[in-house]
Order: sequence, then C-alpha cells, then structure tokens
Amino acid sequence: MKKYFFLLLVAFSTYSSIANASIIDTVETYSNAMKKKIKAVVVRPDNYESLKEMPVVYLLHGYSDGYNGWLKKGDGFQKTADLYNIMIVCPDGGYSSWYWDSPVDDKFKYETYVSKELVGFIDSKYKTIKDRKGRAITGLSMGGHGGLYLGIKHQDVFGAAGSMSGGVDIRPFPNNWDMAKRLGSYAEKPENWEKNTVINLLHLLTPNSLALIIDCGTDDFFYKVNENLHQELVYRNIPHDYISRPGGHSWPYWKNAVQYQMLFMSNFFNKVSEK
Repeated sequence: MKKYFFLLLVAFSTYSSIANASIIDTVETYSNAMKKKIKAVVVRPDNYESLKEMPVVYLLHGYSDGYNGWLKKGDGFQKTADLYNIMIVCPDGGYSSWYWDSPVDDKFKYETYVSKELVGFIDSKYKTIKDRKGRAITGLSMGGHGGLYLGIKHQDVFGAAGSMSGGVDIRPFPNNWDMAKRLGSYAEKPENWEKNTVINLLHLLTPNSLALIIDCGTDDFFYKVNENLHQELVYRNIPHDYISRPGGHSWPYWKNAVQYQMLFMSNFFNKVSEK
C-alpha cells in the first residue's frame, strides 16, 4: 500500500456517559487522490489503552449526509465498540459520492479514499489489526451500496462487508440521488452503470472469500433489489446472512440493524483470529 500523508486534527472530542464510555475522536485526513482535507469520526473502546491491537469496522453514511451522521442520528451504535472491543470509523463520503471513483468527475474519488487512503491513515495512527482479517465495512442506503461495493472490489483490504437498506442495484433509479452526476446519464453512459452496481460484481466472489451480511426492510424502496441480490447470491452458492423484517428506509430501522451488523462483524473477527 502506498504511503499517504495525512493531518490529524489536534483537538479530539471525548464522549462519555453511564451507558457508553467509548472514546470518540474527530480526525482530519488529507486525500492525495482528491487534493483536499476530509474529516472522519473514530470510535474507540474505553479500554483502548490496555489493548494491543483491535479490528476496525468502517461504517458508511447515506446520501446527503456526512461523517458525523451516525453520531447525530444513529446514537447508540458506539456502544458496540465497548461491547466487542472494536474500533468504528465513520468516513465522510461526500454528499453524493456513492463511494465510487467517478469516471466523469475526477473530484470524486471516494473508492480510493476509503479503501486506501483512510485505511492507511487509521492503521498509521491507531492500534489496529493491519490485515483484512481485522477489517470490515458496512453502511446504510448509499453507504450500504458502498459497503458491498468496496468490500467486494477490495477483498485484499476487507474481510467482511455488509449493507443496511443498500442501493445494491442502481439501474432502476437512473434519475435519483445525483448518481448521473457521478457516472454520466444511464442513456449516454450505460457501461458506467453496469460495471458500478453491486449486483454485477458478484463474479468477483468465491464461496467464503468475503463474509457478507445484507439487511433490508420489507417496506423499503430498495427491498426488491436486495431480494434480487439475495437470490443471486443463493444461485451462485455464495454464503451470506440475509435479514428482512418489517420496516422502511428510516433511522429507527438502521439503529436496530446496525446492532446485528456489529455482532456479525465481531463474530467474523473472532472466527478468523482463532484460525
């Protein structure tokens, strides 16, 4: 992995309460790919100083949100850092990056940023397991797409990947969420849409090459594409956890879903550490 230069924000914020004593840092990184500073939230377990090294879950936000979206709207997820002795990193994926390296806008290279630059920064500044066995990635909505997209494309970096209410097939939504700004219009650049949607990346998977968990509510507008992804994974004999229950595209659903995601990631970390 190439070396990247980063800036660590001098001021760290610490959050502590009776229910959750996790340590929360706000860091500022520098992306060489995009030539700009980008913030992220880092959640450490309260016993961080006594631990030798620990696994990391990269938790991605959705469309129109930012690096602190999970803290502001999904409060409670950080308790899992203490529960499982893991770190959680919430990157800033831009307002509408979809975590791609955009083929039409070189100001959007969030695939490179998250999978290489940010991972390199976190590994250089914190006591992490510097191996795919100690890294997982997941997210909600746009970040659900990002979790699987980056996980599948970068299996050398991440050992587990997940999605909550993810846009796992973007093609039915050609006019939504600024995706055409990042890929070009579907009518004019169909190849960009075909090769940058999760459901078309399954040929990169082999059974158990990547631990997978997918979760989507039955009332979600992404439910059908998640069902299709699940069935395609079954057809290809790719093991995965699939969760579907009543609920829509909303924070009450994600605040519940993230607990299952973190348990799944913790189980993955524990399993590979025993080998």
